[in-house]
Formats: sequence, C-alpha cells, structure tokens
Amino acid sequence: MHPLLERISIDPQVCFGKPVIRGTRIWVSLILDFLANGMTFDEILAEYPQLTETDLRAAIAYGIDRPLLATD
Repeated sequence: MHPLLERISIDPQVCFGKPVIRGTRIWVSLILDFLANGMTFDEILAEYPQLTETDLRAAIAYGIDRPLLATD
C-alpha cells in the first residue's frame, strides 16, 4: 500500500463507510469532486483548514488506486 493511502480511513461507523480523510468526516469523493470542478489546493485548504496538502494528495492517490468501476 502506498504510504499516502494510510491517511484514508474506511469505517462502517463513520459516514456510512465512505472513504474519508483519517481523523475527519471529510469524504475523499468530496475532495475529488472539488478538484474535478476546478478548485485549487489552496481554495480547498481555505475551506477546510483541518486538512493538509498531503491529505489532498492522499485523496488523489486513493482515487487513482480504486478500480474504474468501483462505487463509493
């Protein structure tokens, strides 16, 4: 497993088991949606100051690592 993926947590008791940034309830899919819609790292970090740039990179790594047909 890539070290960045250790920053992602999947727990059925947290956010219905959706992948989140460890220690938060911020969905990986939310971060990926923001990035896909043109938000910059700086804009996301301003909205979610509890996140780090490494957390955003972890979300991207998770998105890349998932099978293309996976549904989260």
